[in-house]
Amino acid sequence: MANIYDLANEMEREIRQLPEYKAVEESKKAIYADNEAKTLWTEFLKIQEKVQGTMQSGQMPSQEQQEEMTALGQKIEANTILKEYFDQQQRLSLYISDIEKIIYSPLQDLTK
Repeated sequence: MANIYDLANEMEREIRQLPEYKAVEESKKAIYADNEAKTLWTEFLKIQEKVQGTMQSGQMPSQEQQEEMTALGQKIEANTILKEYFDQQQRLSLYISDIEKIIYSPLQDLTK
C-alpha cells in the first residue's frame, strides 16, 4: 500500500502542473506588472481581510463594508487583468472541488 503522504505530495505536484494552475500563476504575474490592477488587488485584499475579521468575530459586515465590496467588485470586473485572474481562478477551483469530493468521500461514508 502506498504511503498516503507520498500520494498527497504527488497530488500537490500534479496540481501545480495543471494548465489551469499555470494560467492562474500567469494571471497573478500580470496583476503585479500593471499598476492599476496591482492597486485594485491590494485594495481587494485589505477589504477582504476586514470583512473576514468582522465575520470571524460573529458579526455581519456593515452596510458600509458591503457597499465598499460592491463598488470594488465593479472596478475589478471592469479591469480585464483582474477579471482574467478571477476567471482563471474559477476554472482551477472546479478541479479542486472535484478532488475534495473524492478525498472526503470515505469520511462522508462514515457519517451515513
